[in-house]
Amino acid sequence: MIIGVLTADFSLFEAQSLKDKRRVIQGLKQRLRNRFNVSVAEIAYGDSPKRCRLGVATVCNETRVVQSLLDTIVDSMRHVAGLTLLDYQRELL
Repeated sequence: MIIGVLTADFSLFEAQSLKDKRRVIQGLKQRLRNRFNVSVAEIAYGDSPKRCRLGVATVCNETRVVQSLLDTIVDSMRHVAGLTLLDYQRELL
């Protein structure tokens, strides 16, 4: 069993309030869950309207499938309106 963990840091330059941030982040989290069948949670910067860190986790029995899935998720995160992907880290357990 291979567990893939992705941690991604975002900047939300257009967000003026936490409400603006939540609207964008909740939409992204729901799209990732629906499209890729992964677990997603905001894990840092909860009180900052301009920053966000998301954690994404998935489980599979093949390493290359997990790596490919995480790469696809990163690519989709790069194209979200209102978000700028600053940094990400992948980890396989």
